[in-house]
Amino acid sequence: MSDSSLIASLLLLAHFALQVGISMRVMLRPHREPAARMTWIVLIFAVPIIGFIAYLLVGETNIGRRRVARLRQSLARLPAPHQVARSTSRSSPRSNQAAKTITHAIPDEHRHLFRLGASISGFTPFSGNRATLMPDSDASIDAMVADIEAARDHVHLLFYIWLPDRNGRRVAEALMRAAQRGVVCRALADDLGSRTMIRSEHWQRMQAAGVRLARALPIGNPILRVLTGRIDLRNHRKIVVIDDWVTYCGSQNCADAEFLVKAKYAPWVDLMLRFEGPIARQNQYLFASDWMPHVEDDIDQLLHRPLPHGSADQQLPAQVIGTGPTVRWSAMPEVFEALIYSARRELIITTPYYVPDESIQAALCASARRGVRTTIIFPARNDSRIVAAASRSYYAELLAAGVHIFEYPRGLLHTKSLTMDAEVSLIGSANMDRRSFELNYENNILLYDPALSAQLRERQQQYLAVSQPITSEQVSHWSWRRRLWNNTVAMLGPVL
Repeated sequence: MSDSSLIASLLLLAHFALQVGISMRVMLRPHREPAARMTWIVLIFAVPIIGFIAYLLVGETNIGRRRVARLRQSLARLPAPHQVARSTSRSSPRSNQAAKTITHAIPDEHRHLFRLGASISGFTPFSGNRATLMPDSDASIDAMVADIEAARDHVHLLFYIWLPDRNGRRVAEALMRAAQRGVVCRALADDLGSRTMIRSEHWQRMQAAGVRLARALPIGNPILRVLTGRIDLRNHRKIVVIDDWVTYCGSQNCADAEFLVKAKYAPWVDLMLRFEGPIARQNQYLFASDWMPHVEDDIDQLLHRPLPHGSADQQLPAQVIGTGPTVRWSAMPEVFEALIYSARRELIITTPYYVPDESIQAALCASARRGVRTTIIFPARNDSRIVAAASRSYYAELLAAGVHIFEYPRGLLHTKSLTMDAEVSLIGSANMDRRSFELNYENNILLYDPALSAQLRERQQQYLAVSQPITSEQVSHWSWRRRLWNNTVAMLGPVL
């Protein structure tokens, strides 16, 4: 055998050994579905070099050991999650009574949902809250700015996308004014989603004005970053906490509805709730758990303060559910599935991105088959062609089971909402896709309140009133090329 043949044989053997080694790692990684394992192994053997690189880049849910260590150190300094609102008992007998009677405020048939939520983030549901549904995106920013202007002690803000557009600048200017009058202002923005704001003059001006700023999950050198963790694991949360009593939760980023970075899909249609009450303390905990690993600024003492006094008309029971790549991997799908299986009469869902796992798809089909009127509203035009194709690959099965599918044509329906039997609702940042399930940090609020759920349902009905129904006949007439594209993209869902 010639030297060149020997070298070629050795290289081939090394290549095969590498394939086997990476495949063994795929098989040994915890919490991966069999379909995902099989897809990765096929990719590694069928397209070797590309398969190796793809697995190194996006094959594992890893934010980096140093980040995990910092997160654990920060969490160790925080009080136990179930204790973060207990300080109400030290200052307010009325609030203490609300905390004691919270289980009586939620009917027996719904309590299991909140027990599931508590198993994820550790937060118990608390009454003593009031919530207001914001009319639209501009009204949400108006309310945030007004609350920042009225702040006396602190303002905490976290957004995945913060743009230097009109609304983004209004919030930045409100923070600067608050900081200059002595309010402690902290703002955390995702390093990828908010990169245009972070690189803008407004970021520098906020720092100069005394606003304490940090970048969530900083990317740094992209080439070196892939060696320590995935770049595409992002902080997708939208959290505003003001004076430990006012908080916001929903789908809206800190930007104009016109969303000029993707103007052809505009307007972004979002839903935001403004809360007053002890629920703000739970969002405060999420903010602190995100802030402290990035900044040498220990704010755990805020979580030990007595909460402000509530008013007698604040009775809404609510619970924050925070998920992410450092929380148990099945957390967000469990929440969706529990709500879907608990529905008895009606289930209405809005989500811009639908790339489910098999269990969620099966849960929705089962919901319709057992007689629950099950409705899902998607945007007619999605800003991600890949996600749109994957989503539509599931239409035929959903429609065959009796699920009602609608597509919203007046912009990108970005609202993430679920109402169940017009009594229980879930709102927040999480989509019904694998990115929200496994890769992104998300924040949601689960609530029981027939009156507020009726308002949320009315907003969903407004979306439905202008949406186009999708029928089985329409889907059956899609061309084979379109169906091939949709199904091919969906097949890669477990990998992506």
